[in-house]
Amino acid sequence: MIEIIQYIIGFLLGDGVSPETVTQVGYTADSKSFHKYKLVILPSQFFDNEVYGTTNSIPKLPLQIFDEVPILFGTAKSELINGTVILHADLIASTYYLVSRYEEMIFTDIKDQHGRFPGTQSLPYKAGFIDSPIVEEYGNLLRSYLDSVGVEFPEHQPGIKKIYLTHDVDKLSHYRPIRGLVGGLLRGFKHHKEGKRALKSFFLSITYDPWYTFPWLFDMDNSLKNKIGAYRCENIAFVRAGGGRRVEDRPLYMYNTPDFYMFKRLCRKKGITFGLHASYEAGIYPHRLFDEKKNMDKIAKRRVFYNRHHYLNSRHPQDMLSLIEAGITDDFTMGYADVAGFRLGTCKPVRWINPLSQRLTDLVLHPLTVMDNTLSDKKYMYFNAHDAYEYCVRLIDMVEKWNGELVLLWHNTSVSKNPTSYHRELYKKIIRYLSKK
Repeated sequence: MIEIIQYIIGFLLGDGVSPETVTQVGYTADSKSFHKYKLVILPSQFFDNEVYGTTNSIPKLPLQIFDEVPILFGTAKSELINGTVILHADLIASTYYLVSRYEEMIFTDIKDQHGRFPGTQSLPYKAGFIDSPIVEEYGNLLRSYLDSVGVEFPEHQPGIKKIYLTHDVDKLSHYRPIRGLVGGLLRGFKHHKEGKRALKSFFLSITYDPWYTFPWLFDMDNSLKNKIGAYRCENIAFVRAGGGRRVEDRPLYMYNTPDFYMFKRLCRKKGITFGLHASYEAGIYPHRLFDEKKNMDKIAKRRVFYNRHHYLNSRHPQDMLSLIEAGITDDFTMGYADVAGFRLGTCKPVRWINPLSQRLTDLVLHPLTVMDNTLSDKKYMYFNAHDAYEYCVRLIDMVEKWNGELVLLWHNTSVSKNPTSYHRELYKKIIRYLSKK
């Protein structure tokens, strides 16, 4: 646990903080050792053997408020003892609980129809801070109290540190598969234009297919990258390389077809990074990630290090071990399908802590800020176009305030020229807003 505690302290204090500064923060209840530190955080009972891993470790609502910030553990109190600040608010346990997905390890029986832990059942949602990266507020509190006893920090600089514009390639096209053509023709009896579009797409080229919007998406992405700099913006296409036994993993797209070759050439031309889109099936049976990663390396003709689960179907925190074993270094799954916001309580990349074994790993989790379907789906937030944009702006501004990472997920299918969907126009407005950052 010592390594985890030191990592969390350093994470809260922020980038560029020296190891010496980290050692000036203690996490102990031993009053005889308080003099060794500039600031001491008193441990709550969260990590006690008889408490950890039980329902007794779950925070009670409503949460206590410490300096206007909700805390999960400890009490809302601070004091100065012989020049050392003593915080009774357990910011270490509170951070650990959020970034490790601890509650998802405890409440394994709470699942949605896809076996995922719902965002509406999470503590951040129930406590009302799903749209605020509260871990960054903990870090701000810690720096403020250290500053009061003479520990200096560089002045906080707001700004979005990095933007990831990501796209899950669930389907390459609508009408190119035989099944898609037949469906389009059948619907064409009522809607003649759809039948014509289906025939045009199937017999001419994928570029005529309404779901093949990647050229438009990648141009939008690169307009932002060119504006703010490639070092601050990365575009990722997550491609499926396995599955097929489950209906959620269909239709499968073939990798030796002219359509896929055209897609790959487009990705190379536009500078798009490939990532693995682990199948829905791999979310149920994590050991299948190894073969999917090998397949993805072959498809990309290089080693792939990024992953996002299809349907965001990362079911249990300990399943992350399969990603590590497969050779994945960075995962982009960590958002809720039903609620956009900060699933891990942070807007910054964080090393995964295995709550089962209480071990710190090298796998980096990149919190997913917004997914398109979350905003519009009737089962989820069901926003209209105006409210969706306003909510996205709120989340973007939060990331900017705390100098975090912004991770967006827009599907090629959602930005087709469809009068019933606002996502094409919404994505344009978001890119335009980000270009001013």
